[in-house]
Amino acid sequence: MATQTDPAPAGKAQETKLFIFLLVFLFPLLSVVTVAGYGFIVWISQLVVFGPPGPPS
Repeated sequence: MATQTDPAPAGKAQETKLFIFLLVFLFPLLSVVTVAGYGFIVWISQLVVFGPPGPPS
């Protein structure tokens, strides 16, 4: 029967680098993309379906 060995655990330095990458780059980038995507959807829906906000003239 073959024995399975656990893969080498990630070092603390590598884990810290990954955490910094997530904290500094990935989460802010995803936040900006999410807000920009929502704004784009609202803008397109106003152009196509609803029209601009405000009282009708």
